[in-house]
Amino acid sequence: MIPGARLIILGRQGAGKGTQCVRLSRHFVVPHISTGDMLRASVREGSELGRMAKKVMDSGGLVGDDIMVGIVEERLNHGDARTRGYILDGFPRTVPQAIALDDITTERPIHCVIDLDVPREMVLRRISSRRVCRDCGTNYVAADTEKHQWICEVCGGEVLQRDDDTPEAINRRLDLYEEQTSPLIEHYGADGRLVVVDGVASPDLVFLRLIAAVEAARRPG
Repeated sequence: MIPGARLIILGRQGAGKGTQCVRLSRHFVVPHISTGDMLRASVREGSELGRMAKKVMDSGGLVGDDIMVGIVEERLNHGDARTRGYILDGFPRTVPQAIALDDITTERPIHCVIDLDVPREMVLRRISSRRVCRDCGTNYVAADTEKHQWICEVCGGEVLQRDDDTPEAINRRLDLYEEQTSPLIEHYGADGRLVVVDGVASPDLVFLRLIAAVEAARRPG
């Protein structure tokens, strides 16, 4: 294991990115930093950027690049990220954000950007089959894509399909991801930092592929 990994993980929703980021953070002993985590932490800490972000979110708006970049810079200057490294999940989302990130990580550059590649059709099937308990939030996988309901084994609550897990809603989110991320993949591919990892395999095998990609990127020469 090579310490001090500084990574960006890209991937479609439903590709298993979140779970793999958590596993990688434990393996390399680095913080897993997601956009949501950063926003909530900044708001909770009451920093100037956090107050600005809260004002935007409370009004129903989207937090702009200037605030997000500031929040990321603030988080990456914390002791754990400075000394051990980090895994960025959900940032950057656009090329301007990526350029700004390079500016604020000049002294400790990103080692590699991993694109966890899972075909869109597979992502659509995975998310469409997801069901969740309305009461406790336990996730289940349906054997088909019917909207039938059943009783949660954990709390006895009603298990159903979320409104935003329908094929139509998923396709809209995937379209937005493709629109935002395709230029980002080209940006990182142009300077040789992008590593594509095949996400079509068992979770354990995908995890081993991710570790190998990170260690290869960290290896001198």
